[in-house]
Amino acid sequence: MDKRGTETALVAFFTGAVIAAGITLLLTPKTGKEVREKIGEVTDEAAEKLKACAREAKFKVSPKTKTDAFNYDGGSCWV
Repeated sequence: MDKRGTETALVAFFTGAVIAAGITLLLTPKTGKEVREKIGEVTDEAAEKLKACAREAKFKVSPKTKTDAFNYDGGSCWV
């Protein structure tokens, strides 16, 4: 797949995800307040994971880090 096809596929995927999330929010049986609280919790958790991944990446690329100082244990930075 060429670069343009990949970009198109990614845009289509994320557009579909946003539409699905919007429909889910509209059809959920919870109240607006409950949904907002849940979204806030999920957002906070994702932000913490993202910060941890950024710290880990910064550590990996730091010129002071020895090459064997950090061992990759596989996928701890999934959001």
